[in-house]
Amino acid sequence: MARRHRIHSPALRHLYDRYIGDDPNQRAAYDEELLNAQIARTLYELRTKAHLAQEELARRVGTTASVISRLEDARYTGHSLSMLRRIATALNLSLQIRFLLPSGTVSRTIPQKPRTRVRGHN
Repeated sequence: MARRHRIHSPALRHLYDRYIGDDPNQRAAYDEELLNAQIARTLYELRTKAHLAQEELARRVGTTASVISRLEDARYTGHSLSMLRRIATALNLSLQIRFLLPSGTVSRTIPQKPRTRVRGHN
């Protein structure tokens, strides 16, 4: 089931419908761009909340300020789990990855088999 994006502005809704609409390739590209922008924004917010300049975070991570700048750019597409983990460690944070169900999907839990106790013969 296709996910409906929460767009509150009528103008943005019009543009989304016009340029992305029901095209699965366009939706996938949009979702990827949105994810890149969210990662970049989160990295920026975490760094500034920690009162660190890009140079200081880079030193803690073991890279350069230009790499940190690139990671904070919404157009950057090369975020790696390894680098995100290094940044989290440098900021004394833990990295969590979550897989979310698309809206409108019902979550189903898989029932666990009851454990059977086997009694030993003494």
